[in-house]
Amino acid sequence: MRTILAKVAKPATVAALAVAAFAMAPVAGAAPAAPEAGATITAADINPAAGTFTTVPEGDLAIQGAGDGTPAGAVQWFKNKAGSTAYQGLCEKAVENAYGTTGVWASANAHWNGASPKHTTGTPPKGSFVYWNISQWGHVGIADGSGGIYASSIGGKIGHASSVHYFNNYRGWTPAAVPHR
Repeated sequence: MRTILAKVAKPATVAALAVAAFAMAPVAGAAPAAPEAGATITAADINPAAGTFTTVPEGDLAIQGAGDGTPAGAVQWFKNKAGSTAYQGLCEKAVENAYGTTGVWASANAHWNGASPKHTTGTPPKGSFVYWNISQWGHVGIADGSGGIYASSIGGKIGHASSVHYFNNYRGWTPAAVPHR
């Protein structure tokens, strides 16, 4: 009897674990979470005369992991995601994911209000957070270190703009760091 149970129990346990893992795995091609209401950036929020922007076609994208917690890693995360529409309306999530974390701040406005020190002049250093007072939730991106930014909502996708003034109502920047309260 013990031999029969051993032969049946092991395969049944493996099968149950496989079914559980399949049930918890994300569905390929599933749509990302819907953006929060009021998080839409409109044409009135953009100042394309302030600089150029670039994106990469959807077909050229590769799946990449989160950033490594460094300013260079955060910039690289955005470069790897250039052209993606997965973070539209989720700018705060994008900058947090670029630093390898998520769920720290509820919005770009909350991040701006809680982070310090705040700077309203000067060129933001590479990897620092750059903020705009647009939409209900604000907007945030990552500085490239040369006066430009990486952010969502650049040409409708994650992209690069050559000026922090690509979006209207520039607030300023806070230093590069893994987001925390």
